[in-house]
Amino acid sequence: MIRHTVWDKFAKQNEVQSRSAHDAIKKSQNNIGEGYKYVVDMDLEKYFDTVNQSKLVEVLSRTIKDGRVISLIHKYLKSVVIVKQQFEETEIGVPQGGNLSPILSNIMLNKMDKELVRRGHKFVRYADDLLSSG
Repeated sequence: MIRHTVWDKFAKQNEVQSRSAHDAIKKSQNNIGEGYKYVVDMDLEKYFDTVNQSKLVEVLSRTIKDGRVISLIHKYLKSVVIVKQQFEETEIGVPQGGNLSPILSNIMLNKMDKELVRRGHKFVRYADDLLSSG
């Protein structure tokens, strides 16, 4: 439920974001159907490891007014991880592989998407993967 609430608030603002990797591939196939000849796959290296959690919560708070949702996401971000059999608190980054991580990625990269669209780039993005058509 939270996943769709968070996604729906931001998805309306950005047509290049995809709900899933399969959705991104379908959108790229549509670009090919429009006459584009190739698709280049790009990955934002170490993206999930470097997300500024405070900035993410700030961005979320501007759109999501339910403090319970923000609090739950903040707890998710601050969850403890195991590194080399040791528990470590997370100060930066977004847990990878979770249900929320691709959505939180889409939210953080929303401004980048808008700038690339403004510059005339044809692309689709899901989480930290970007498919650019040319």
